[in-house]
Amino acid sequence: MDKATFVTTLVEQRGEWEALLARFDVETMRLSGAAGKWSVKDVVAHVAWSEHEMVPVMQSHVLSGSELWNVSEDERNEVVYQQNEARSLQEVVADEQKIYAQFLQAVQELSEEDFHDPRRFKYMPADWVPWQIFAGCSFKHYEDHMPSLQAWLVRRGPASSEE
Repeated sequence: MDKATFVTTLVEQRGEWEALLARFDVETMRLSGAAGKWSVKDVVAHVAWSEHEMVPVMQSHVLSGSELWNVSEDERNEVVYQQNEARSLQEVVADEQKIYAQFLQAVQELSEEDFHDPRRFKYMPADWVPWQIFAGCSFKHYEDHMPSLQAWLVRRGPASSEE
């Protein structure tokens, strides 16, 4: 995928993500069950964590980040859940929007070569494709979670929708 297509896809998928989130009322966003025990708020915090981890990678061209990358996905997800459990919905949503803006800016500052050549990022394995890593932590991540959120919306019924 070239940079222009990546940016277009990111912006389009983000629009779909935000439109889906806008269909939930505040109370429903706080209720567990949207994705296993997670609430919609928890899913938003989870997505924000992944985007947040990629911003310094794109800015510094060094594959580094949280020690949580060294544990299993389930363990990492549980730690991120615990870190965000006591945060307010408003704080989580505002933080995620700020992080997305940083992510989008960092993507736009990358060169075309940065999207395809792992050698442009210190410590990135040679068999990784940078744009796929960035997509997995952004628009592919939205796609992963949208079906469960859409199903949660249907299960909750029209009372949870602002439509």
